[in-house]
Parts: sequence; structure tokens; C-alpha cells
Amino acid sequence: MKLTTAQALVAWAIAQRSETLDGSEVPLFPAVFAIFGHGNVLGLGTALHERRAELPVWRGHTEEGMTLAAVAYAKATHRRQVGIATSSIGPGALNMVTAAGVAHANRLPLLLLPGDTFTGRAPDPVLQQVEHFGDPTVTVNDAFRAVSRYFDRITRPEQLIATLPQAARVLTDPADAGPVVLALPQDVQAETYDFPDALFEPVVHRLTRPRPDHRALAAAAAALRTARRPLLILGGGVRYSGAGPTVLDFAERYGVPIVETTAGRTLVPHGHPLYVGPLGITGSASANAMAGDADVVLAVGTRLQDFTTASWTVFAPDVRLVAINVARFDAVKHGALAVVGDAEATVRELAAQMGQWRVETEWTARAAALRGAWDAHIDQLRAPTRGTPSYAQVVGAVNDLSEPGDYVMTASGGLPGELVGGWRATGGAPTMDVEYGFSCMGYELAGAWGAAMARADGVVTTLLGDGSYLMLNSELFSAAFAGHPFVAVVCDNDGYAVIARLQEGQGGEPFNNFYADCRTTRERSPRVDFAAHAAALGCAAFTATYLDEFRDAYLRARATASAERRPAVLVVRTLPSAWTDAGAWWEVGVPEQLPGRAAYSEAKPRQVRYSRS
Repeated sequence: MKLTTAQALVAWAIAQRSETLDGSEVPLFPAVFAIFGHGNVLGLGTALHERRAELPVWRGHTEEGMTLAAVAYAKATHRRQVGIATSSIGPGALNMVTAAGVAHANRLPLLLLPGDTFTGRAPDPVLQQVEHFGDPTVTVNDAFRAVSRYFDRITRPEQLIATLPQAARVLTDPADAGPVVLALPQDVQAETYDFPDALFEPVVHRLTRPRPDHRALAAAAAALRTARRPLLILGGGVRYSGAGPTVLDFAERYGVPIVETTAGRTLVPHGHPLYVGPLGITGSASANAMAGDADVVLAVGTRLQDFTTASWTVFAPDVRLVAINVARFDAVKHGALAVVGDAEATVRELAAQMGQWRVETEWTARAAALRGAWDAHIDQLRAPTRGTPSYAQVVGAVNDLSEPGDYVMTASGGLPGELVGGWRATGGAPTMDVEYGFSCMGYELAGAWGAAMARADGVVTTLLGDGSYLMLNSELFSAAFAGHPFVAVVCDNDGYAVIARLQEGQGGEPFNNFYADCRTTRERSPRVDFAAHAAALGCAAFTATYLDEFRDAYLRARATASAERRPAVLVVRTLPSAWTDAGAWWEVGVPEQLPGRAAYSEAKPRQVRYSRS
């Protein structure tokens, strides 16, 4: 089949199918997010136009934003579908690097197709080319190497025959999932080749479920049977494996208290008797207290990031860690007893080896009591007041007014602590996306576009601060233009409040975070009218001052977004210094001249560097 490189790539993408967790078949690549330039408009752009009925193309307005939408699409489909993003060479390509970092840190699949310079070099240097004096093969696209699971520069059309199966492997592999970058020199995009027909035959990519080594499984069962105070941690790998019901059954059968990581949130119904709460800095005091007394921790599908482990101070010094993970890279961390395998398959097989073992009722009762105390604390934080609402009150109102099929999102600043620590899940399919692997400001709005595109049921609500709104808001217009509705709650507190909290909490002087502490040559600085700005981008806009007004406005925003098929932006002033605090420590570099250095020196020796597995 004689095709251009670009045509062959598009034809291959259309032929790729994916099996979802419920067994239905969908396109592996459901959408392309594109901004065209001279490096991709004629080659790839022409090929996409020819097949536009089979592979939808959505226009973005910043390369970073549209690529973040592609990342969120993958998360909303539990990694069973993959977004594609394409840009020209130069600034357009480099603008996608941050989004690639988000996908890489969060182990989410993403296919990037940046344009590249000419392999023939006749017009050298071409517009937007960055020249390296000692290496003419280097282009700006080499910046993707640090944030790619798989990188290739296609310099001959026939190279696609070898590289496309590798790209599909990475994008669909539960252990290796992450960004794939195929840099496409613009002259090569237009070159033709007689490709084998077999390259374009339909392929269905099904979730692989690697089984654990029987010796490692037996060792894990033996370690767990010695536990008097076990704790079960559920991470994002449980979500992507579809293992939620299996691990819940395991916990119920043996009476093991359950905590969740950020990526694992909403896997367990809030009212479940074994649920203790989310773990870590943005988690709950209840989960952290249980972790501090646990003798054996069974961590399933989590890489145990520092926010989850409170920089590895949340566990007892003599804890025994058993890690079930499909990625060996994650399973062996911190000296854990590593059990490498799919979460659903491995937990099911582990349950079969546990015999008559069961957790003592005193430990389970303690979990319930601690969770009850944390719930009472959250209730107090959410209690209505007449003044400016807090983050906790805003999140509580959204939680109360949400329905079971809804989807909630956030990414950076103080809101992850409020959503992770305080949200009460109704159970069923995971319904939360807190991007706290890379903590990328701007993901909140761009990601909501991708999530809204991916989800057919329920309302997507994203919560963000004024800083994130100003960082990246262009995709509000993309979503409004395309007709993908969601609700964006903008909490305006006059600056980067959570970093000000970190700065001042360690004894630093207020500086360059709140607007009041920033340098300006003006006597009176301007304020942003977020509602007017959102309306100018084609969104429905609402404002609220008090909590009761917010509740009413949120209901109207939900209804308007759904009825008018566009984003609805709700702006509310929030308190700048009221937080949900789980009471955990986080390691940051504190200079000796600051008062916070004393607490740093006291906490540092408590870090568990290696478990007693």
C-alpha cells in the first residue's frame, strides 16, 4: 500500500482498538489534539484531514493545554484509551514537554507527534530550528527524551514498520505506560513507501495480567499471616487493573483496614466499615495514625510517593512492607518484599493462600474509631458560616451536591489536600483525578476538557485556584468551541496561597506569593475579573460570595453546562489561610537561619529508609 509516512501513521492509529475493563471494544486512539504549523500542517495535517471521519481532530489553543487534555483523557478512561497530540517544530513542540512530564510522572499513556527539522537539511537552518554547533542531529525534540517512555525520530518512512509495534507496547503495557514521542521531520512526513497491508489490520489491545512468582507470593502470604496490625494501601494500579472489587473482598474476608493514595482515591465507598481514609500529607489523621502503628503494610499498585508516605515518616521504624506492583521498578522500592504482578490477579491468588488468618477485632475497631474522629473533624471544617468560605466548605458543598456518576478533578496548590483529605466517595467506578504526581498548575482546566470529552455520563467538576487559572486558561475556549461541558470552580484567594503557607510556616517572611507581598510600581494594582474573562472565552459565568450563594450557583452552573454544552465557570472568593491538615510532615530544604529548621532536624531521623521485609 503506497502511502506517505503521515498517511501510514494515521492509518495504523485508526486500526488500533482497545478492550475496556468491562470488556467492550473502543478505539485505542479516540482523538487527536492539534495545532498546525509549517512542521506538520501539510504532511500530518493532510493525512488527518483525509481520515477525519474515522479519527476526530480537535483544535487546541496552547500546545501544553491540549496535551494535558490528552493526558486527562487517558486517566478518565483508566488508561484504556490514549490521546494523540501534534504540533509543529520549535516552540510548539517544546510547549508539550511539560504535559509529557505529567504523563510520565503519573504513568499515563500519551502519543506525541511533534514536527521536526528536515532530514535533507537543504533549507538549513529552517524556521524555528535551534542549532547545536557540535551536533547537527540534535533538535528541540530531544528535550522530550527526559519525559518519554519511548522516543524515536522517524528519518525514513519504513522505520514505522519497526517502531509502531513498540509504541503500541508502551502505550498499552500496565508496567511501562507513559508518553511515546515520535518526532516527524517534515520532509519525511511527505515521503512515500510501499507499506505492507498487514501493518494496517485491526489489532485489539487487551489488558495483560501478569501472574506473580509463586515463591514471592508464598513469602508475602507468610509475612501477612504474622501481622497483628496489618494495613492495606490501595494505589492507582488498583484503579487501572480494575481490581477494586477484588481488593475490597480481600479486606472484608480478613478484616484488614484500608487506606488510599492520591491516585487510588474513590476506590472505596466512604461509608465502608474498613475504610480508614486517605494516607499522607494531603490525607487524613486517621489513616496516618493507623500507618504509624501498623506492623505489616500491604501496598497494592502504588509507588509510595513522598506525599503518600509523609516523606517516609508515616510508618513505624520496624514496619514490614509487602509491595504488589505490575512494575518491578516500583515493587522493589525501600526494601519491600516485592510481588510483581497484576493487582487483580495477584490479590486474588494471595487470598487463596491466607488460610484461616484474620485480623484481631481490636485493630479493626481502632480503625473505625479513628475514621469517625476524622469525619467529625471534616464535618466541623465544612460547617456553614456567613463569612468568606474556606476551601473545605467549597469542596464540601460540591461533594454534597454531586451525584454518583460525577467526576471531580484538581491538580495543584491547596485543593489537593481538600479533595484527597475530605472528599466522601459513593463507591463504584473511580470518580476522582487529582494530578499530584507532577502537580502541574493549569492541568485543572485543560484536563477537564479531556475528561469531559472522555466521559459520557455525569458532570465533570474541576476545582482550581486563581493562580492556576492565570497559568493556563486557553482550553476553556477550546472546550466551549468544541461543545464539551464541565464546571470549573475558581477559588480566588489573591495569590499562591499554599506556597505562602509553606514559606511562612517555616518562618520565612511573606514574599512574592500573595499579591500583597509582590513587587509592583503601582499604588493600586488591578484585580482579575475571572467571571468576565471566562465569559469572553465562551463560557457561562457565575459568581458567589457566601456559602449558601455558592451552593445555589453551583447547581445552576451544573444545569447550564449540561444544557448549553459548554463549560460553566463559578468564581468564589475563599479564605487564604484556612486548610485541612492531616498533621503529617513533608521534607523540604529549610535553611538553618529559619525557625522551621528545628522541626526539620527533629523529623529527619524518623524517616524509614528501608523496611524490614
